[in-house]
Order: sequence, then C-alpha cells, then structure tokens
Amino acid sequence: MRMARQWSMAAPGPQDFRIREAEIAEPGAGEVLVRTEAVSLNFRDKLVLETGMDLPLRFPFVPASDMAGVVEAVGSGVTRFKPGDRVISTFSPGRIEGGGLGDARHPPYKTLGGYFPGVLSEYVTFPEDWFVAAPATLDAAEASTLPCAGLTAWFALIEAGSLKAGDKVVIQGTGGVALFGLQIAKAHGAEVFITSSSPAKLERARSLGADHLLPRDGWVERVYEITGDYGADHILEIAGGPGLANSLQAVAVGGRISVIGVFEGFDVSGPALPLLLKVPTIQGISVGHRRALEDFVRGVDATGLKPVIDRRYRFEEAAEAFAHLDRGAFGKIVIEF
Repeated sequence: MRMARQWSMAAPGPQDFRIREAEIAEPGAGEVLVRTEAVSLNFRDKLVLETGMDLPLRFPFVPASDMAGVVEAVGSGVTRFKPGDRVISTFSPGRIEGGGLGDARHPPYKTLGGYFPGVLSEYVTFPEDWFVAAPATLDAAEASTLPCAGLTAWFALIEAGSLKAGDKVVIQGTGGVALFGLQIAKAHGAEVFITSSSPAKLERARSLGADHLLPRDGWVERVYEITGDYGADHILEIAGGPGLANSLQAVAVGGRISVIGVFEGFDVSGPALPLLLKVPTIQGISVGHRRALEDFVRGVDATGLKPVIDRRYRFEEAAEAFAHLDRGAFGKIVIEF
C-alpha cells in the first residue's frame, strides 16, 4: 500500500484544513495515475473551502481543480496517454464538446474540486478523459493555470466570442482570468482596455500590452471618450452583481458581454433600455469543454503565451497560498510539489 499526502478538510471552513495521508489508488480500466507537480488556485476553490457551496462533498474533501503532472501508470484500455506524458486536468470531467451535462432544473456543475474530489494531492487517479496533454512550452506551474482561468478567457473571447483583430475588449480587474484575457486578446490583435482600483497593477498590466488603463470607478465614460462613443465589442464581466449595469452601458451596438465572475454578487442586474436598443449578446461562461482546452493548449504553444504567476508556494504552504488568494493576486497563485 502506497500513501500520498494531500490537503483536505473535514468540514466546510478553514479550521480543519490540513495535510492528511490517503492510499494511492492504482489505475483501473480506462484510468491513469498522475503524479502532481503543480496546482493553481481559483476563487471558486476559496468558496468551496469556506462554505462548501452546497455541493455534495465527501469528507475528508480535497479541494482545487487545476493541476499539472506526469502520468506514472495507466490502466487497461488506456489509449490517450502513456507513462511519462505531461498532462493537465480538465475542470468539468466528461464535458468533451458542446454544452453541459445537466438539464434546465439541474444545470451542470460537476467539476473537480467540487462535485468530484480535487487535486491538491501528491497523486490523483482519474479516467483518462479527464486530462489533456500539457503544452510543450510551459513548465508545470504555468501549465496548471490553464484548465479554469485560462480556458475561461479563451472560451469567452475565441470559442464563443470569435474575437478578431481590431476589436475593442474591456477586461475588469487583474486576476487570473483577466490577465489571460488580456494576453489572448493582444495575441489576436485586439485593442485592450483594463480596469483596476490599483495604479500599480494597471502599470503592470501595461507591461503585458494593455492599451488603455482605466480606473475601476467611472470606466464607462472613459470607454466612451477613447472610442468616440463606439463602445466595446467584448466585455469580460468579472465583477458580476450590479456591475452588469456598467457593462450594458459600455458595450457597443451588437457587442458581447461574457459574464464570468461573481465578486459583487450572484444576482446580476442592469437596465433594460440598453439591452433592448443595442441588442448585445450576453453569455454566461462556465469555463469550457475539453476540446476547447486542447485548442487553447495549441494556441499557447503557437503564440508563446506565458501565464502570469503572482507567487509560487510550496506544497506545505497551501494554507498561506489560500490566504494570498483571499487578499487578491495579480494573475495566478500556484502551489508546487
């Protein structure tokens, strides 16, 4: 019997979040055993740790959804990977293409580190379909940032948004999804506006290629001024809540708003008149499917995109990494094994 260390909680709340040991499951038919090299954190992981998010968690529960590692062993019938392959996880297991797996009454939210166990463990054993090949141009820490934050931005702008060169893109904030959105948009020739309450973070965003730096308050009027009242072709709506009202005011006629974040609340609201007159597309983005992640990996290798990592923590420092997430980060926070 081989054992692995993993961070887990015995109940919602950070009080009993600590390292425990669990038996390493040998891969069965169609499964792969992966040695974890890095895990990146998302805001959703913080919510799961603190509240459980009303998910059917089985305790002790291992959080986090995004990892990169190396295949150590494969079960019978596995064809997609072999020992030694570098892989990253998929956020929504079983979502290979298309929409979700649920229905109108029960929309899909079956993810790693939520409905399914998470990846903050030295080893994970999952079906082979739950992984994709890691990009060749990134190290493990960088690759671990792609499955949720990176794919969310890619899905909003490229898969669903059909971004083209010259489009005007407004991105809210400087977190993981936001900076991926900035880098992806610039790689496709877009004009990027980025908002933040921190002048220092805005200057760091400028170094990544942001064309226009906007204060978090009053950014709509600045978009009007800079674009000659045209507005924004794409808006990554990361604030959520009543913040949707600003996006409805700023979006161009026929533009697109991708609703991604809930930092200001789960109940979004905004005025009906610009919605009716400008006929924008408002689309909720729930990360994306496996095929889009595979497309994104190819895009990363082709463009040389390098994810922005605010800080890398050691495995033993996972609690400190979550505390950093709570304070806010410029880009991603990663735990290395």
